[in-house]
Amino acid sequence: MDKLAKNLDKALFLDRDGVINVDYGFVHRIEDFHFIDGVFEACRKAVAGGYRLVVVTNQSGIGRGLFTEDEYRVLTDWIETRFRAEGASLAAVYHDPTHAELGRGDYRRVSADRKPSPGMLLKARDRFGLDLARSAIVGDRETDIIAGRTAGVAHAMLVAPPDTTPATAADIVVPSLRAAVDWLVAR
Repeated sequence: MDKLAKNLDKALFLDRDGVINVDYGFVHRIEDFHFIDGVFEACRKAVAGGYRLVVVTNQSGIGRGLFTEDEYRVLTDWIETRFRAEGASLAAVYHDPTHAELGRGDYRRVSADRKPSPGMLLKARDRFGLDLARSAIVGDRETDIIAGRTAGVAHAMLVAPPDTTPATAADIVVPSLRAAVDWLVAR
């Protein structure tokens, strides 16, 4: 590894719905948002391990007209405030509101940012000088894993119920973000 690479930061990329919060489908209001147990503890542990926390989330509910960018921003500001208060600040939150088939108007298009494309991860890399080969992603769908692999992250972890064995390109299938971070920092 060259001298420059040693100075680059690493990130833990997190999908939102199903990893950070319970996925009830198109969650966009504070009163409907419920953090999954152990999320803050896991994120503090990741930060202590030298990882920047970056959320990368598809939010096609915006593009489908189910909620607005303003509603999304209010919820995201609240989420970021909660993470700061819990001692695990998020470096950034990236979202993609498009959907190629179900989006409306300008939101109906293919986007380089919508997972499984790696655009959001690449934007974070460029903004923060991240070394993706030292970074990791945690997601609850194979599209998250593919985005991470395409971007070149070192580790990809899929959150899935313990009694399932999904076909995946992930390094490991885990029941929660907490288990993913435990696995990651033990490496």
